[in-house]
Amino acid sequence: MANDEITTIHMREVVRPLKTTFSTSLGHKSAMRSVIVEVRLGDGSLGLGECATSFILPHETVDRIRGIIEEERPFLTGKRAAHFPIIAAELRARHPSFPMTVSGLETAIWRAWLRNAGTSEVAWFGDARRRIETDITIPLATDRKALKGWIEQAARKGFTVYKIKVSGEMAHDIRLIASVSSILETLGVRHTLRLDGNQGFTKAGCLAFADHVMRKGYPVELFEQPLRKDNHRGLREVKKRSPFPVILDETVFSAKDMEMALNEDLGHGVNIKIAKSGVTESLSIMKLAKKGGVRLMAGCMTETMTGLSAGIAMAMGTGVFDYIDLDSLHFLHHRKRYGEIVAEGAVYRIKDNDQ
Repeated sequence: MANDEITTIHMREVVRPLKTTFSTSLGHKSAMRSVIVEVRLGDGSLGLGECATSFILPHETVDRIRGIIEEERPFLTGKRAAHFPIIAAELRARHPSFPMTVSGLETAIWRAWLRNAGTSEVAWFGDARRRIETDITIPLATDRKALKGWIEQAARKGFTVYKIKVSGEMAHDIRLIASVSSILETLGVRHTLRLDGNQGFTKAGCLAFADHVMRKGYPVELFEQPLRKDNHRGLREVKKRSPFPVILDETVFSAKDMEMALNEDLGHGVNIKIAKSGVTESLSIMKLAKKGGVRLMAGCMTETMTGLSAGIAMAMGTGVFDYIDLDSLHFLHHRKRYGEIVAEGAVYRIKDNDQ
């Protein structure tokens, strides 16, 4: 193998306007900000990673991300990219409160190593599938006109699974799911719904809303992170009583978190995001979840295709995910091709060699 020692690390901030305001129970934004990391090896191989920013970790700002990368430059320079799992573990131990920064760095090093080794990302993950289909998120909305326009656009692109951001405010959430369902039915779209609480609910509020949804007969297939990430007692009770599978997101960032969630019986599944957990830790979470018999969702942060494509590769390559939630691309103005990945509406596929 050619020289795989890390020689240079560069970074740049990315600010991109969103097509629609992205609103959850945690906040609102009309633009995304992240840091793109470029890692180059001794043989010239280049790998890119993306350090996202999120409402979930408000302290992990662009300035803090850049500061950590600059701080770790001497440690990383000269390291072999093939040792990316060890490097990532050391970085996580030093920066436990900045998981997305470490994830972006690890992804860049991993990609540089793959380029050095002549292996594609999907093949490295297992090459199980050549095509996946994602849902699309419906932000927490109050403007009926904007909501209708967003859903109509998604329907034209062929989306059939819609993930609704709900807030924990019962009256608002009842109106929102009714509006979404009405718009989709008027459009004649056969659809499935997912709910994402982003930690906004109380236990009682979650169960009351779930009961309302059941009585109305809405085609809901899961409820993601309804309660605070550390409300273990509440999550355990909701898991027992919810008519829908409860999928953990913010509760699980690491394999240690996954072990805890399984031991305490907190959910029916887990949303695994390379953006929050990195490559190595995501695989560890996935293996624990499979062994524990819980469901798997492949998810993303508000990120460009630089970061999102790693999650797409994981979902395709492993072929083990029950739910695909890799839609951040559709909040941005974007191209249709990214390396070997082609984006066609709700579908991602590996392009043929002659395309």
